[in-house]
Amino acid sequence: MTIKPLIILPDPVLRQLSKPIERVDSDLQRLADDMLETMYDAPGIGLAAIQIGVPRRMLVIDISREGEEKQPQVFINPEIVKSSDERSLYEEGCLSIPDYYAEVERPAVVSVKYLDRNGKEQTVEADGLLATCLQHEIDHLNGVLFIDYISRLKREMVIKKFTKAAKSKAL
Repeated sequence: MTIKPLIILPDPVLRQLSKPIERVDSDLQRLADDMLETMYDAPGIGLAAIQIGVPRRMLVIDISREGEEKQPQVFINPEIVKSSDERSLYEEGCLSIPDYYAEVERPAVVSVKYLDRNGKEQTVEADGLLATCLQHEIDHLNGVLFIDYISRLKREMVIKKFTKAAKSKAL
């Protein structure tokens, strides 16, 4: 397994639309393992393939708490098929927008259809942190970032801050 470098805002790659995965094979499973390793190293609870520069519709999640046994999950071609009218508010962060957090309101419950790491079709009914995490990572696959849910002024300030940081690193 290999830890991959993370794509950081304002990199335009984060706004790309990820392509569906045609075949689940050993290369894809290796990518899933690399993504999990990268996510754990960061450390984070979710990672979309686009965040390591791979525009394919796959994400990994592990919402187990520190000290608990790891519970890695792989979602290939995930699709929200149902979401509740009830809403929940979570403070979200993102490995591609380090050290920035904001409250985001999303549906409290979602039903997600996907392929598991063996290519078997699954559906999960998720609430709480898993529902939030799935929606956040699926947004990544569609070129959407959690800062798109905050006010325009705050979003512009965040983008400006990360653009300035990226320019100073390039010098």
